[in-house]
Amino acid sequence: MDEEHTAGYREPCAQCSAVDWGLSDEGRFYCRSCHNVIERTKEVVETTFTPGSTRISTISRGARTKRTERGRQWMICEGFQFILRHQADALLRLGVAPHFKDDVLCQLWRLYLQRSRLAYTHHPVRSSKFKVRGPDSDSDSAAESSAMSASETDGETNLSSTAGSNAESSSDWSQCSGSVDASSYLSARLRRNRGLMSMKKTLALIHLALVWSREALTLSDLLRLVNEGHVPYVNAYEELPDEMKLEGKDALIFRVESVPSHRAVHKEAEALILFLQLPAFPPISRQSLLHPALLSLRYLTDANLPDELHLWVCRLMERAGMADQTLHTFDHSACPVLPRYDVQTAALIIITMKLIFGLDDHTEWDLSNQTGDQDNTGAMFNLRRWYRLLQAALTRAQQRRDCDIARKQWKGDKPLFQNRADKCNVMKKKRIAEQVQICFEKLSSRPAGVERVAPSSFRFCWGDEDGADGPSLHQKKLDGVLTLKGDVLTPSNATYWHPALRRCDYQKCKSHYSEVEPTLPRSFVWLLQLFCFLLDVEAAYLYEEVLRVERRIVRKKKPKRKRMTRTKTRTRAETRTSRGGREPGETR
Repeated sequence: MDEEHTAGYREPCAQCSAVDWGLSDEGRFYCRSCHNVIERTKEVVETTFTPGSTRISTISRGARTKRTERGRQWMICEGFQFILRHQADALLRLGVAPHFKDDVLCQLWRLYLQRSRLAYTHHPVRSSKFKVRGPDSDSDSAAESSAMSASETDGETNLSSTAGSNAESSSDWSQCSGSVDASSYLSARLRRNRGLMSMKKTLALIHLALVWSREALTLSDLLRLVNEGHVPYVNAYEELPDEMKLEGKDALIFRVESVPSHRAVHKEAEALILFLQLPAFPPISRQSLLHPALLSLRYLTDANLPDELHLWVCRLMERAGMADQTLHTFDHSACPVLPRYDVQTAALIIITMKLIFGLDDHTEWDLSNQTGDQDNTGAMFNLRRWYRLLQAALTRAQQRRDCDIARKQWKGDKPLFQNRADKCNVMKKKRIAEQVQICFEKLSSRPAGVERVAPSSFRFCWGDEDGADGPSLHQKKLDGVLTLKGDVLTPSNATYWHPALRRCDYQKCKSHYSEVEPTLPRSFVWLLQLFCFLLDVEAAYLYEEVLRVERRIVRKKKPKRKRMTRTKTRTRAETRTSRGGREPGETR
């Protein structure tokens, strides 16, 4: 076929002087001997529909107008809507009830769009008429979209600014961003005044929908599913349709480099409640899996503590006045603060352990020695044995977690870049990273990514089966640490210590945990860190919740508070004096 088009050209090649020409796929002549490409191109004859008229066009070298890829104008809230849908679908696949998505989350999302004046309102902040941009459309066709700007104060339409902002948004869309309103999401004032959506707020909205649905997923469970990759978050933008191009400023909005903390998401959830002006939530009764009465069973099982301890947790909960469902149901009048169900339940278990075992670096080991002397069948719960078992399992689990964090791939398959000039550098770094990753895989004989494990509500597995973290202690008895007084079982430990319970102004001062941590008993600090690992929260965060629950308990005996404080101070001083390097697990 090439000879038909090159037969009329008999000029010798300037490089090798050969006369053997071929035709490339682009229609250009090249020398088959030395593969030199010349400027001569193939002549193409194109006939039109008019009889007798022909036109000869030449495929020539020169500047051409680059046709844009297929896409459409879109708004940032559309991107977040796609991400929320995929997050909800992931939770449905994990067993969440179907009404969570359609009846709860969709209604909350519509309410958010209405409150932020992005949709479902007569005075929207901005509304765009989307038009699909085909491969034959030029950049001017994007300016055909109409936008309407509303005043922040009186809601009147400013027609003169509409045209200017319309053209500006089209220009920004084609050059600086894939969306039409990315610049407004990068303004701190607009994000604060209009409550604009962010990736962190998607998790907060999911959490509110789960609480409203009374699902057995706490906030710590949700964040763990996000960390393990079962719920899309880090690279959730990859789920967006191909026609929604992420470019420029969009990278600053949808790019995620870390998973937010429990405190940060809970704070965002409380801010969303005020912004959406939500009514009272459905009641969290004692039969709900979010109530501490049932949630504590799960945490006791995960910590390999005896089942009999659950009775004492419930007694303490009633003693603190926390059994009432009104304290666990958000209501602007009765309970204006969104409860931290998981952290609050862990605090109740820690205080119950302090009440029964002392946890002052002395009492717990004395009780363990007494239990060892009394137990001839191995049916009693021994705190020393439990500590050694949990410490070994905790060390292994922390090492696995640190290894998974180090091997986690934070960069997605579709990298984001802020401008087109950085695209070449970003893609080059991605190729280099992939080559280095392949080298490490060959050296370590292990895949570079984190192995996907099946989702679970428990951190540990206790029992006799293969792969268990150790033997189960759930059936052990607490007879060694309880005494019968007047036909009533009471703890053998007669003292209870607590730090200073004065309230602080949280707007002026932060947590004092780092200051008091060196003075706290090591066994108490270790138990605090154990539940921090189970919930993946900070130690100071859980310590503050322990103080809140203890204030409720001590408040019941308000006239005796001063005398209790003196007893507590004397006991803590004695502990500091006689500790002498005693660590948890040391035998006497």
